[in-house]
Amino acid sequence: MAITLKGDQKINTVPTVKSKALKINLNQHIYGTFAEIGAGQETVRNFFRAGGASGTIAKAMSAYDKDFSDAIYGIEKDGRYVTEARLKKMLKHEMILIEDRLDRQKHPDKLFFSYANTVATINFTKKFKGHGWVGIRFQLDPLEDYNEIILHLRFKETDARLQQETLGVLGVNLIYGAFYLNDNPKELLKSFYDNIDKDRLEIDMINFSGPRFTYVDNRLMSLQLVKNGMTNAVMFGPDGNNLLPAQVLYKRNILALRGSFRPVTKVNMDMFEKSKELFLKERKVNPERTQMIFEITLSNLKAEGEINERDFLDRAELLCSLGQNVMITNYQEYFKLVEYFSEFTRERMALAMGVNNLIQIFDEKYYRGLSGGILEAFGKLFYRDLKIYLYPYKEQDTGEYLTSENLKVHPRMKDLYKFFKQNGRLVDLKNFDPEVLHIFSRTVLSKIKNNEEGWEEMLPKGVSETIKEKRLFGFSNRRNR
Repeated sequence: MAITLKGDQKINTVPTVKSKALKINLNQHIYGTFAEIGAGQETVRNFFRAGGASGTIAKAMSAYDKDFSDAIYGIEKDGRYVTEARLKKMLKHEMILIEDRLDRQKHPDKLFFSYANTVATINFTKKFKGHGWVGIRFQLDPLEDYNEIILHLRFKETDARLQQETLGVLGVNLIYGAFYLNDNPKELLKSFYDNIDKDRLEIDMINFSGPRFTYVDNRLMSLQLVKNGMTNAVMFGPDGNNLLPAQVLYKRNILALRGSFRPVTKVNMDMFEKSKELFLKERKVNPERTQMIFEITLSNLKAEGEINERDFLDRAELLCSLGQNVMITNYQEYFKLVEYFSEFTRERMALAMGVNNLIQIFDEKYYRGLSGGILEAFGKLFYRDLKIYLYPYKEQDTGEYLTSENLKVHPRMKDLYKFFKQNGRLVDLKNFDPEVLHIFSRTVLSKIKNNEEGWEEMLPKGVSETIKEKRLFGFSNRRNR
């Protein structure tokens, strides 16, 4: 037994890839198939090497040839192979084969699983780093329906062999986590990076489903990805399921509205609707190829210290009830957000914001970490012919509307400001609703928490009913009792 010295700190040890694979192999009930396309049979190789795999692996295959792959899993409508739809077909097909070929009466205690991945590694010119879909369909009781975990990854490494090895480790972590960490999805999520450095791999989407995950809110899992540094941006749709940003934003015109949405108010929706109206009139904007995004930064969620997950879900619930796609990012600066969008599209983009946000953009202190300072940031921000739709602010004392015409920036920034203003990059929203300018989210939130009257009129139609029905933001109906 090792000696423990005074002052030693307890270190949590992470199981090795071999020990994880061996534990699964030695379990007499876990039994399944491996179907891996595009990066070798890297996951199943770890199980073969660990030993004792004969009782675990029913089949291992790689349908590399497209014709063979189509013959097995069918032809995709879009003709692509590295897609979520392809992965789901693989998981379902392999599970059906297990059930057909293995007699349940002879093996009443077997826990079936099918693991699959469809991946494209880095290309020869190294311009495309590679990405892929990975998933597992599994059961934790022979009489129970199947659970499913599906994730999307983006490789950061610039060597195909290293990417293959990383994929193999991730696959082992996923299978091990599915069986041994399913009761704690947050820890399961973290375990994906066991024996993998975060600078080797990005996980930017994950969805849990099945009887053991009925209590899991996939939006909260999205938040964990950003919070844990696994990715810088995630998206989820009105149905609460996570979306792949690259898929949603690909070759799209993008209009983004950043805010706290705590809760979403009439001001937020007025800004959105008026910006949308202008954006869709832009000459290069195709309404059918346009994506609207409500974005919340991680720093905003941390405004009161640690992230309050209940508070986050309350905001998400309201935005989803309005039919909006929501994005959570780790991009505090706007230019980083635009840079991220530019990875997926060359089409026109626009940002909708209030006057106060624009003033912050022209504050040099936010760009001290850049070698090129504010000029570098602005070069990235306005690179793609981006426009900013500016929502006015009403001065409480004078009643004057603050717009791009009369707002004040630092004297050193005046000429830079004039340049973008005169070149049509800053556009005032002139058809705004003057009756809602007095509304602030913090005022509404205070009224809700303090059980005061009058907050309902400050919110879009149907939002107050949702807050009351689902008791969001600490709502209490004790006044009505």
